Amino acid sequence: MFSFFRKKDSPPPQGSGRAAAASSTQPASSGSAAGAASELATAPSRDPGWFTRLRQGLRKTGSGIAGVFTGARIDAALYEELEAALLMADAGSAATQALLAELKRRVKDAGATEPEAVKALLVDVLADQLAPLQKALVVGDQRPTVMMVVGVNGAGKTTSIGKLTRHLAEGGCRVLLAAADTFRAAAREQLAVWATRASHAHGSAASDGNTMVQIVSQEGADPAAVTFDAVSAGRARGCDVVIADTAGRLPTQAHLMEELKKIRRVIGRAQEGAPHEVLLVVDGNTGQNALAQVKAFDAALGLTGLVVTKLDGTAKGGVLAAIARWGVAERAPGQGPVPVYFIGVGERLEDLQPFDAREFAEALLR
Repeated sequence: MFSFFRKKDSPPPQGSGRAAAASSTQPASSGSAAGAASELATAPSRDPGWFTRLRQGLRKTGSGIAGVFTGARIDAALYEELEAALLMADAGSAATQALLAELKRRVKDAGATEPEAVKALLVDVLADQLAPLQKALVVGDQRPTVMMVVGVNGAGKTTSIGKLTRHLAEGGCRVLLAAADTFRAAAREQLAVWATRASHAHGSAASDGNTMVQIVSQEGADPAAVTFDAVSAGRARGCDVVIADTAGRLPTQAHLMEELKKIRRVIGRAQEGAPHEVLLVVDGNTGQNALAQVKAFDAALGLTGLVVTKLDGTAKGGVLAAIARWGVAERAPGQGPVPVYFIGVGERLEDLQPFDAREFAEALLR
């Protein structure tokens, strides 16, 4: 679940200045206004069917690894097969070697003699290796909490924003979305559809007449200007969260990466200390390429969190182990791993859930 946040009394309405003059604001749907000075959980209770869907989504990855333990002997051949299976799952060489070394140590310490016992120990080892990635997304320490969402084309940024908005709305947050993907056809419309679905999932009317989810957009405008206006509007309207959707781009496109850096700087001008979260959405189907994206976007922007999508049906779910290993062993000292805030296994609003290392390991290997 999300962490808790403390909601403060809404500031008195102010003129939205440039935001009101330059931006079109589209209410997505009505929702309930959050009360003053209270602590609220910003996520609904876990869907009871989530673990089953996660397990089904990871079946292609898990079956290749779990199949190693069908024999009756624990020997060098078993570890060789396991190494191959982990590499095929895109766990990467460094993470694979770390997992195997720790597994062998625990097998020896436990005196395990059955393949099923070794598999159970592998679950524990994998959960421990992934644990540095598990961290709750905190909103409410700043108001608004400003999030910048980035990623390559087709990773699922806009869809993930819609699902995240649903979680926030259910937790009582008033959310403003910045449609900063200003040139892709129907990008604003897609964001509006997801925002409407998120608000409908919340399902109640605002007591003060304000909508729970709003959108700031400017057709064909400079993306940095849209985000500036959105953050300014979010502050003026007492929103809890502002989320900026950006255009997809490859990290090798230098001029487009510079545009992202500009957006980040402009957000900081609109609100000191913002953006508070820079989230990269990565497609779990891309395997080791996902790790390359994490490294590149982190170097350019300083990532604070990840959303890993489309894990359903992929045989490359081991990439989370590679991301964890890189974060622990190679990321700049003092930074630590980039946490995985959410993983997704489908298109429904409920199919984006907070990442839990133990749950992931269990779903993958049990």
